[in-house]
Amino acid sequence: MKDIVRWDPFRELVTIQDELNRLFDRTFRGFEPLRPTAAGTWMPAMDVYETDDKLVAKVELPGIDPEDVEVSIEDGTLTISGKREFSSEVREEDYHRIERRYGAFSRAITLPPTVDTDKVEARFDKGVLTVEVAKTEKAKPKRIKVKAS
Repeated sequence: MKDIVRWDPFRELVTIQDELNRLFDRTFRGFEPLRPTAAGTWMPAMDVYETDDKLVAKVELPGIDPEDVEVSIEDGTLTISGKREFSSEVREEDYHRIERRYGAFSRAITLPPTVDTDKVEARFDKGVLTVEVAKTEKAKPKRIKVKAS
């Protein structure tokens, strides 16, 4: 006697979706097999904001060791670069989906002339790199008290 298997149309849709994803991946990557290292450069998410005494850049770098990240300032440009390696723990052909990006990355910010490039601090916490560049003394806002007569 044969087992009766209930037909699930959504399971068929998921299978079709996976096939379409593979087709588009191959098409837009020049008919290469899906290789995470072939993804090339990627750009991690970054927030940049300013306070009264510093310019702050926060970059999301999950899964990257701080030793694999380089922070430099040259000619008024802050550059954050590095590389995320593809894990060799699992064989490439065993993956069903690869959505995370791998390879080299680089982000650059043109710094305003109001910062002191000799006073830079970088720290890594929970996959987020925070770079703080202090402002020069003359760039900080000065409050003048108004006296009543």
